[in-house]
Order: sequence, then structure tokens, then C-alpha cells
Amino acid sequence: MPNSNGFVLITGTANLKLAKDVAKILGQRVWETVTTFADGEKRIIIPENLRKREVFIIQPTCPPVDSSIIELFLIIDAAKRSSASEVTAIIPYFGYSRQDRKDRPRVPISASIMARLIEYAGADRILTIDIHSEQEPGFVEIPWDNLYSSYSLLPVLKERFPRNLVVASPDKNGVARATFYAELLKADGIAIGFKERDTSQRNKSKVMDMIGNVKDKDVLLVDDMIDTGGTIVDAADLIQSRGAKSISVAATHGIFSDPAPQRIKVAPIDKIFITDTIPIRQDLLRSGKVVIISVAKLLAEAIGCIYNGDSMSEKLIPKAHRTYEERD
Repeated sequence: MPNSNGFVLITGTANLKLAKDVAKILGQRVWETVTTFADGEKRIIIPENLRKREVFIIQPTCPPVDSSIIELFLIIDAAKRSSASEVTAIIPYFGYSRQDRKDRPRVPISASIMARLIEYAGADRILTIDIHSEQEPGFVEIPWDNLYSSYSLLPVLKERFPRNLVVASPDKNGVARATFYAELLKADGIAIGFKERDTSQRNKSKVMDMIGNVKDKDVLLVDDMIDTGGTIVDAADLIQSRGAKSISVAATHGIFSDPAPQRIKVAPIDKIFITDTIPIRQDLLRSGKVVIISVAKLLAEAIGCIYNGDSMSEKLIPKAHRTYEERD
């Protein structure tokens, strides 16, 4: 007899609002599962029957990163032990993704071990948005679908920047992303920054120079994430010195670790368009510079594709994105 039980949405505490927004679009309930013992240990109880049902766990591994990751491991294990037919770990922001290679002696490849632990915990599939590097799905044997925030960002950016636009990348690693946005936004050109990074120190880099003409242009800096804000602010300062008319930023993941709020407050940046893969700090929301664009519809569409067996690449990923990622 075919299974007609439907799917189940589960969430941890990392981004409860996003999980509820996805559930609302799907017309489903999202089950909250996490409480805490007095000593700080996480306790997971899933209040819904999962037997022979597909389960989607919405849990970005954002700050507090280690706590969010532990919740994810435990929720996956609880779902598997409850006889779920398939468990998809939806991780809009994947913590540790920047540590994706051995860039100096005696360091771990942290992104790899985290991905393998998610697989070991029992996940049958991983779904992310704008993973830091494209090789990371190769760390595991299970399917890993990576979506792009451009699905959510582009409609807003097209309305905001109808003409006179240059798209900029703060470093060479973002050239494919900048080229993609430039084409879809019909920009007049692109600009590329050159960044010097000290791998012996955390969050230490400096945008040293830039190629591309930004004089009298509205410039849109694009990146996958903003952490301490140093790279984006350095690039904005350099672009301002080259005579740009205005400077805005579009990024997927807004970590905004200190001292990002203070840096952004005084930076020559008009607006920061950021998604809700990570809950945004209240002090930044009060600044008036941040515009939040939700990825809830994107995730809801992806859940529908997985559950119904439809192609995500055809429906949710622009062909231009696939082309430029291959070039990169």
C-alpha cells in the first residue's frame, strides 16, 4: 500500500523564524524539538510520528555554531531512530564551510569532518544555500544539493538597480559570482578587488587594489557572506576613492561578528541586501542600512522538488549560474 503520510518539517533553535516562514508557505506545521537540561546539554524530543515518512530538518549551523551543529546531529539521529523513510538536512548556512582545504601545515579540513559527521548521524541528503566552495559536496557519499540566493535576491536587485550599474567582487574568488550578477542585472561592467590574506591569523585580510571603472557608477558589491565586515568595508572604501556614485552590498549569509556593526555604520555603504539564512542582529536592523530578503520561498520550493521527485536544477537554479560555476 503506498505511503500517503506526507512529509514532516522539524527545526532546531538556530533560525526558528525562517523554519516557520517555510512551513507557512508549504501549509505545514514545523515541529520544535529542542529543550535544554540544567547543565546545558541539549534534549531532543520529536512530538510527531515519523514512521515511513520523509523528514526535512531546517537548521542552519550559524552562531552559536557548535551548539547549532550538536542540535542538528541529535535531531538527525532522533529522526532516523524514529523510522523516518528519508531525512534531509536543510542547512541554509553551513558552519565551518570556510575551512575547506589544508592551507597550512597541521590544520584540519573542518568542513569535511562536519559534513561526514552529518552523514554519519544518519542524514540521507544535505541541502545548502551558497556553500562557500563548490567542492564541498564531494566530502560525503550522500546527495548534496546546493542552491543559490540569487533566486531570492535578483528580483529585488533588478528593481533597485535598473541602470548605471557596475557589479564588483571584493576578491578574485568571487569573479564568477560578480559576472553572473552583472549579466542578469544588465550591468555596464564588473570590477574586481585584490585581497591579501594572512592565513596565520583569523579574519585578517585587506583589499589592496581593484581593476575596473567605477567612476560615477552605482556599484553593487556581491559576496557569499559578511563576517567581521573587514573585506566589504575595505572594498567600499576603495570604490569610494575611485569616484563611485553610490555603493551597495548584496550577500547571502549575514554573520556580522563584532566589530562588523560598527564598521558598517561608518562605511560608505548605502544599503546591504542580505538574506535570512542567519538571524540578523538587532543593532544592524536598527541601523537602517540592512534590507532582509527571505529565502523561505526558495527552501519551500526545494522541499517540494525533493518530495515530488522534480528537478531542482531546472526549476531553481538559473542556467547562467550553472555556466559560470563551471567556468570558475
